Formats: sequence, C-alpha cells, structure tokens
Amino acid sequence: MDFFTAILPLLFMFAIFYFLLIRPQQKRQKKIQQMHADLKKGDKIITIGGLHGTIDAIDEDKVILLVTDNKKLTYDRNAIREVVNPD
Repeated sequence: MDFFTAILPLLFMFAIFYFLLIRPQQKRQKKIQQMHADLKKGDKIITIGGLHGTIDAIDEDKVILLVTDNKKLTYDRNAIREVVNPD
C-alpha cells in the first residue's frame, strides 16, 4: 500500500502536466499543420517575420509571395504564421 501512496502524487502531477502543457501544444501544432495544408494561391498571409503578402505560387515546401509593386519573394511554407483572408 505504501508503494501506491508514493506513486499517486507522481501520477497526479503527470496528469496535470499533460492536460496543461502537452495536450494544448499538440492541438496548436495540429491547427498550424492544417493551415499550412490548406494554403492556396490568392490567400493573404502574414509570415513569422511580420511580412504581409498574397500567395502567388505554392509548391510542397516553398511559397512565392506577391508584395507591393508586384515584387515577388520566396519563403518556406513553414514561415507562414497565419492566413488573414476576410471570411
């Protein structure tokens, strides 16, 4: 019985750690992966660095962004932080 009494607080701490830290991070990561998978030409996006632009072309790992005055910049797909299309 002493063994279970000693292990119970550790299990309780792991459960709290899981529900407060691990699970929310997994949900956030899944949401980001889904957003990257749903990117398409014409989406207005913001990069991690704060650059605003419109997707001009896209492939598996690269995105070409159209910014002011028809300037085109190439970024990694993972550099996109959010899509800001007005829905």
